[in-house]
Amino acid sequence: MPTYEFRTPDGTIIERIFKISEVPETVELPDGSVATRIISGGAGLLFKGSGFYITDYGKDGKKDQRPAAPSSGDAKPAAPAAPSAPKTE
Repeated sequence: MPTYEFRTPDGTIIERIFKISEVPETVELPDGSVATRIISGGAGLLFKGSGFYITDYGKDGKKDQRPAAPSSGDAKPAAPAAPSAPKTE
């Protein structure tokens, strides 16, 4: 069951648990005052820690998403180096 936040008349925020189908707009407190429901933006989704990989939650989780390193047979020949200037002493 989700937790809902309510603001009391003195500004204190309280939390109450209700079923989704039974959420009231106001809650009566034991002292007789009425707290009104606060509409919150919700929580963000954070992925922290070492348990997440590049293939998690992708379109195709079984495929390796990293760029492939060229193999020795696919390597292009290196460009010729520019001639160096002769040293003068």
